[in-house]
Amino acid sequence: MLEDRVILVTGGSRGIGAATARLLADHGAAVAVNYLRDEAAAGAVVEEIRSRGGRAVAVRGDVRDAAAVQGVVAHARQALGPIDTLVSNAAIGFPMKPFVEYGWEDFAAKLDGELRAAFHCCQAVIPGMRERGSGCIIAVSSTLSRRAGPGFSAHTTAKAGLDGLMRALALELGPAGIRVNVVAPALTETDATAGLPEGVRQATVRGTPLSRLGQPADVAGAVLMLASDAARFVTGTYLPVNGGAYMP
Repeated sequence: MLEDRVILVTGGSRGIGAATARLLADHGAAVAVNYLRDEAAAGAVVEEIRSRGGRAVAVRGDVRDAAAVQGVVAHARQALGPIDTLVSNAAIGFPMKPFVEYGWEDFAAKLDGELRAAFHCCQAVIPGMRERGSGCIIAVSSTLSRRAGPGFSAHTTAKAGLDGLMRALALELGPAGIRVNVVAPALTETDATAGLPEGVRQATVRGTPLSRLGQPADVAGAVLMLASDAARFVTGTYLPVNGGAYMP
């Protein structure tokens, strides 16, 4: 499905990003696995892809930093070729607590980090996509951007901003042949969510028609669908991956 494609997956060393990198590579893409701190985890994802006959490279860089992103894109291009698909997935941490307990600094750090990451990554890959007359950008958001939950005010606000940016880019970049979409997972079982109280997890399962939590592979499958030519006339969409817990 993705033969001859070069895909950059930010935050690709673990969780949803790692599952996405593996699945896209299984379908023929060459994958740049971006990471910030865990070189060993990123290396393990790359080695797994290569062991199955795929092409991949690990690329370190803080996607909140414009110069670092330019370095990531240059490294990926040199190793694999021009990037034609971006999966903007890197997680930006935040404290989970009631809004009234937030200081502006913590709240703003989530907003700023989330939008910086998407802004810099998109600006770095769009010129090459425009030159080739085609491209694909997929941002990993959250159903919390539309259905808020207690303790998630910063996350909800940041992801809503991400959704808005992607809609704007879909409109602006469509004439250049660039598709822009959002995948919005609900609670997904990764190391980032392992610390959530069991009560939260069970309540989520009870409120989900498919009666389970999401898995990284579930989100990866949605990314694959949107990245492939099967979705060549799909842009500006918000795709919930939540087992029916939120139906827009």
